[in-house]
This record gives sequence, C-alpha cells and structure tokens, in this order.
Amino acid sequence: MKNALRLTAHTIYILAITCLLVTAQYGCNSETQAKIPQAVVATEIPAQPVTPVAADAATILSRPEVPILCYHQVRDWKPSDSKTARDYIVPEDIFRDQVKSLADSGYHTILPDQLYEYLVYGKALPSKPVMITFDDTRVDQFTVAMPELNKYGFKGVFFIMTVALGKPGYMSKDEVKQLSDQGHVIGSHTYDHQNVKKYIDKDWEEQVTKPSKQLQMITGKPMEYFAYPFGLWNKEAIPHLKEHGFKAVFQLYAKRDENDPLFTIRRIIVTGDRGGPGMQKLMKSSFKSL
Repeated sequence: MKNALRLTAHTIYILAITCLLVTAQYGCNSETQAKIPQAVVATEIPAQPVTPVAADAATILSRPEVPILCYHQVRDWKPSDSKTARDYIVPEDIFRDQVKSLADSGYHTILPDQLYEYLVYGKALPSKPVMITFDDTRVDQFTVAMPELNKYGFKGVFFIMTVALGKPGYMSKDEVKQLSDQGHVIGSHTYDHQNVKKYIDKDWEEQVTKPSKQLQMITGKPMEYFAYPFGLWNKEAIPHLKEHGFKAVFQLYAKRDENDPLFTIRRIIVTGDRGGPGMQKLMKSSFKSL
C-alpha cells in the first residue's frame, strides 16, 4: 500500500514538473500565443473590373440612330432675308414651339459623351433621346435658345466658329464660357468656316488646332467634338481629326462612312417653316430612331 502511494505521489510530482515546463515554453499569455502557429484564413481575391469592349463600325452602324437637330439662327425673319437664308433661320416663336413640343412629348436631351458611350459601348440612354445642336456662334443662340432650353432642363451642343467671337451679332468669349459652365457642351466648328474638303497641310493648324486650343482656354475643357462646316466631309479629313483627338464628328445629311461612323454622325437642319408637330414628323422620318 505504501509503495502504491509512493508511486502515485511520484507520478503526480513528475506530471507537475512537466506542466511547469510546458507552461514555461507555451504560456497562455498573448505574447506566447502569438508564437503558436495559427490556422491559415482564406481571403477572397477582389474581382478585377471588366474593361468594356468597343464596338466595331458595323455594330455602331446597326444601332438605332438618335435624332440630332441642327440650328443656326434663332430670330425673326427680316424682309431682306432671302429664301435660302430663311432655311437657316428659325423665328423665335417657332423655336419655342419646337422645344416645348419635344418636352411635352417626353423627349430627353442627351450630350455627345452619352451618345458616344451608347454607340461605342451600348450604354443605355434615357427614353426618347434627342440631341439639339447649334452652329456658327450666333448671339441669339445665347439670348434666345439657351433660356428656352434651360426652361425645360434641356442641354444643347454649341459648335463655335472662333473668328466670330466678340463680333456684332455673335457670342462673346464670356457667353461661350457661361454656356459651358451651365452644362451645355462647346465643340469646335473651325476658325472661319472653311470647307474641310479643301484643306491643305497648314489649314489644319489654322482651322482646327488653334481654334480648339482657344476654346479650351475659354471653357477650361478639352475640345472632343467637331462639326464640319456646311456639313461637308471626305475620307481624307478623318485621319486628321483623329490626330487632333476628337472622339466624334458631326456632319449633316450624307450617308455615314462605313469604316468611321463616329466621324460622320448625321444631323438634320431645322427650318423655320415647321412648328413643333411638323418638326417632330421630319425628325422621325429622318432617323432610324430609338
């Protein structure tokens, strides 16, 4: 019996010493715990953003067109205006009726960046989109057209011919900046409206590079969109416009280029002999609309 008790006491002594040694080596304090290997926790690798793929020319051409309207002058006709001139002049009341008609019919104006994203990446547009553009820098675009657009929350695109800035009957630099600051888009329309089909090397600097830089200085924004004077274009002009960094270029009635549809986007001239319903009828018949 005594031997059994000695063995038990001896065993307890050995176990106690062992526990002390283990505790000394792997104590339960936080510093020691940090030395004990921990289980590896699996971490989820964040998904990488998918870069959208740009559409090819055939896909861009297959997308339904957005109606794009082109205005020049918004003022009442004068007895001295020729019939040809009146085709580019929309009387103030007619313009107001046309804009109100678009608003009443549920149209939403879009800007060139939205059009570009739709054509190139298939990004959705608001219902019944329309783009309203103005050429040639006339002051009535600022004094008459802009307030009417603002009344309905509409935005427009103003293609500026820089030779006219500050001249009688044309917008000033400050007015162009105000348009830009209010969320309308300013685009380039050359220096003095020369036909791009006739340009030689030096003309690209005078008609495109310098005007674009001037407009960028006025607005503080890069010039990414361009409108051909008279709506006239040729294939030879497109590489030059790409070199100048334009994202898209606007013409008038001609068929779009099968290889570069972004540089031949169609518009229609709005005349002053049509009220709102008549203008909408022309608009719908002119575009493979959304």
